[in-house]
Parts: sequence; C-alpha cells; structure tokens
Amino acid sequence: MQILAGTNSSAIVANYLVVAGGGGGGSGGNRTSGGAGAGGLRCTVTATGGGGSLETPFAVVVGTTYTVTVGAGGAGSSTSANGSNGSASSIVGSPVSITTVPGGGGASEASLTLGIGSNGGSGGGGGQNQSALTATTAGGTGTANEGFAGGTSFNNPASAGGGAGGGGAGAAALNASSLLSTAGGVGIATTISGVSTFYAGGGAGSSSSSGNRALGGNGGGGNGSNLGVIGTVGTANTGGGGGTSSGNSGAVNNGLAGGSGIVIIDAGITAASTTGSPTLSGTIYTFTGSGTITF
Repeated sequence: MQILAGTNSSAIVANYLVVAGGGGGGSGGNRTSGGAGAGGLRCTVTATGGGGSLETPFAVVVGTTYTVTVGAGGAGSSTSANGSNGSASSIVGSPVSITTVPGGGGASEASLTLGIGSNGGSGGGGGQNQSALTATTAGGTGTANEGFAGGTSFNNPASAGGGAGGGGAGAAALNASSLLSTAGGVGIATTISGVSTFYAGGGAGSSSSSGNRALGGNGGGGNGSNLGVIGTVGTANTGGGGGTSSGNSGAVNNGLAGGSGIVIIDAGITAASTTGSPTLSGTIYTFTGSGTITF
C-alpha cells in the first residue's frame, strides 16, 4: 500500500510515553518540609498516570513534523517559598497535541503558602507550619489521569514535626504523623521502551528524627532528609520529584531539584528524520531532550 505524504493512514499509529519534569523539594528552614510531586505522566502502554485508562495511540500523518518538548525539573527551594514546579513535556504536530502537567513543588517550612504543597501533575507534599492552628497542612492536588496528590504534613508548634512526600503517577503519598516523614508516591511502570521501567515517582518529605529517613517513590523520586542527612535530587529523565532538607540536616537546608521528563514514541516504523538526537532501539525513539520527529 502506498502512503502519500500528508495523508493519515489508519495502518500507522504511534504509542507514546510523555512525562513532565518533576517539582523541586521544599526548604527545611528550622523544621521540616514537603517532597515534590512527580511530573504528570500519560502513556499508551501497560499503564498511565493517576489511575486512569490507557491513553489512545495517535494516528501518524506521514510528512508531518511532530515537535517534542522534554520538560526540565523544578528547582529546590532555598527560601520560605515552595519548591518550583517542573516544566511541561509534549508532542505537538497538527492535529496531535499531547501535553503533561509539571510536577508540583514541595512546601517549605513556614512557607509563603502556609506549608501547603503546590498543585501539579502530581502534588507536592505539605511542610510544617509552626503558626498553623490545625494539626496538619495539606499537600497539593494531582491532575486527573496524570498523577496523585501529595501527603499532608504533621504540625507541632512546640517542636519539630514531619514533612510529607509528594505524589507519584501511581499513588498518592501517605500523610505524615508525629516526627515521621513519609515517602514519595510510587510511579508507574511501563514496557514502552522494551523493558519494564518506573517513571514519575514522588519525592520524600523531611524528618527531624535521626531514626526516620523516608525514600523517594519508585520512578526517580528523590529521598528525604533526617537529622544529619540531606535529601537527593529527582532522577534525570524520569520526572521524579525532588527530595527535601531539614533545618536539622546540617548546613545545607535547601530543597532538591526535580528530575527532567522524558518522551518515548514508537510508531512501528523508522522515522524519515529526527532532530534533538533521540536514541533509537528498533522503532522506539527516546527523547531525553527536546527535538522533532517526522515519519
């Protein structure tokens, strides 16, 4: 069958994974902070984010150039403001437009948003608010079919509390209790690359207890901090949320950056051209940076 350039052939459809950049973790100040939410995740293979139904592969228009954007991870906070949200990832080429929502930043202790995690693809975790009249501070919300909410922090004006993890594409983070922080929400495993791989795990919250150090969610989420140990960044090209710091974790109290996103496209055929140097395995194109693809 001959396929003319500019025509849409039902015989050629493209599976895809699009993951936005994860958010940045909150700053500990003198108390505890929230882990960042993972970047939003949309996928046509195995599973997709937020507990939604699988995305529908798009029909390839031969000769159309599809622009691929891979979102950066958000910066960790060094002030009382929340960590920065990540950046969106997308595949765009008329009439296709697939975009994912950036991960939400984790809340800093005594943050300008009163310890509430930022909304995003997955929501950032809540941080301790010493002046709060409530026992907990909420995490940010996730986006339907992309990710889940961050956990709530535990507030104790008289002493240190527990920071909550950011949400992941596969599950919400648990709520913190007492001095115990919580892990980041788990990401999603997909076989679109040919190997089952987790993406979009949430970053963990921080704790002022030396006996508790929460870990980032599977899928690149950064670890939290505890007494004397700082957290870790979200893993590059997973969309993982950044980890956290605590005022009791040493001289470095800044939140940690989120991981950059990723875009994978498999139309079952070799592309006519690409830019941005995606890696190629069979007919699977993996973009770890922005570029274009034309079939």
